[in-house]
Amino acid sequence: MSGPSDAPSSHRAYAPESLACAVLTISDSRTRADDRSGDLIQQQLEAAGHRVVEREIVRDEPAQVRAAVLRGIARRGVDAVLATGGTGVAPRDGSVEAVEPLLYKRLEGFGELFRTLSLDDIGPAAQLSRAVAGTAGTTAVFLMPGSSGAVRLALERLILPELPHVIGQLRRQS
Repeated sequence: MSGPSDAPSSHRAYAPESLACAVLTISDSRTRADDRSGDLIQQQLEAAGHRVVEREIVRDEPAQVRAAVLRGIARRGVDAVLATGGTGVAPRDGSVEAVEPLLYKRLEGFGELFRTLSLDDIGPAAQLSRAVAGTAGTTAVFLMPGSSGAVRLALERLILPELPHVIGQLRRQS
């Protein structure tokens, strides 16, 4: 008989080994030539055995951000949309407002844990991050800050260790 402690390992049995991901950089100033955070996401995903099937730089305009995330969610075979940028408190930072209405279920722990881990790196400025994650159908969506340090932290400590588990759970029928 399995008990509560068996739940994480039994859930991981549903986790796929390789995932297809869309990577979005939300910025008014970045280009592919200087998109360090987008490059880092792609490199980390590929090093973990996942595929980047779409990569785009999107202006920090709510309608454009929403449309790009919707394209990722709607694209057949995309398991996760990972976006960087637009999650702060500056007037142009509108990623959270653009994407939250698209999420069916929010993964509250992602933002909470990200800010907690960030506290060690950047101190109380961590509270300015509005990193958020959730699900839309069978697609996971993660919004990270634009700095490469924040992206590295989110990927290494939170996203990559659990992404296959999240997608495995989203694919379960019962």
